Order: sequence, then C-alpha cells, then structure tokens
Amino acid sequence: MRPLELTPGYVDYPEGSVLIQMGGTLVLCAASVEEQVPPWMAGSGRGWVTAEYALLPRSTHTRSRRESVAGKIGGRTHEISRLIGRSLRAGFALDLLGERMVIVDCDVLQADGGTRTAAVSGGWLATAIAMRGLVDAGLVPADVIRIGVAAISVGMVDGQAMLDLCYEEDSRADSDLNVVMSADGRLVEIQG
Repeated sequence: MRPLELTPGYVDYPEGSVLIQMGGTLVLCAASVEEQVPPWMAGSGRGWVTAEYALLPRSTHTRSRRESVAGKIGGRTHEISRLIGRSLRAGFALDLLGERMVIVDCDVLQADGGTRTAAVSGGWLATAIAMRGLVDAGLVPADVIRIGVAAISVGMVDGQAMLDLCYEEDSRADSDLNVVMSADGRLVEIQG
C-alpha cells in the first residue's frame, strides 16, 4: 500500500474537512451540514448523506475542462459521486440525524490512481467530524456515528495481485476492483 496521510481540519469553513493523500493522489473532502433534506425525504424524520466528486482541471497529466463550464456533468463523475454517497451512508445512523443533510464535496487536487477510494476514506472521516460537531452541540445522539468505512483498490497487474494501485499500475491492470468495507470487516460495496 502507498503511504497514507489524513489531515483533519485542513480547511476551516466546512463542519468537517480532511485532506487525504494516498501516494501521489490528493483529495480534499469537505462535509457541510444543512438543516434540510432532499424534497423526497421531507417529513420522514430521517437525515441524508450525499457526495459530490470532481477532478480539478490540472489534477491529471493534461488539463481537463471543468464540467461546470462544459455545462454537463459526465457519467463517470455521477457514478463516482453515487458510489461515495452510498459508501458513506453505511457508516451513519440516518434515522438519528433528524431532517439534516451532510453534503461531502470530494475534490481531487492531484490524481495518481485510487481517487474514488481516497474520496470514500477521506469523506467518511470528514463526515464523522461534522457529525461529532452535531453530537457535541447536543443536536444528535453519539450513536449517529455507527462504524468506520474505508476503501481501497486491488488488481491483477502482470499476473501479480496488487493493493492500492497507482495510475501506472491501474492503466495496465488485467482487472481491478474498488473495495469498500466497514471497520468490523463487512463488505459495503465492490466495484469492478
């Protein structure tokens, strides 16, 4: 596995923030708490956790155009955002959150493989920090934070099983998977 570094409180304004570095991959995860839920959840008494993912234009070897400027969010971005949101929801008791929503912005500052898995792991910690703030304020019970969730990539490269693939390994892998698990060893999601 590549060196991993988590820096909580990396930016000041969100209720929870983490800069996660996995090798050469850097993702800023910022969790914001809103006192509302999506319209389809209104009146349910339950909360929601969702995510938005984006690659910054020069996070890769060549500049990519901002999707907001292009006027359309790409299918890859939607799929990764949904994966992150599903993964994060596994770690929290949404029925204890009240009608609040935590939106986790996962912005890739530098991509060297494993951006979505870094976003899941960093996003979980940023969300837990935001939830801890709600607990400390007496707005939700402590058991709203159910269990830790993290993700990693695995793959077969040149006939060898490898963990936490960098871009060079991922680009020539025969197969690769993203695995999301809870701290007690349960599988949350496998994507291949």
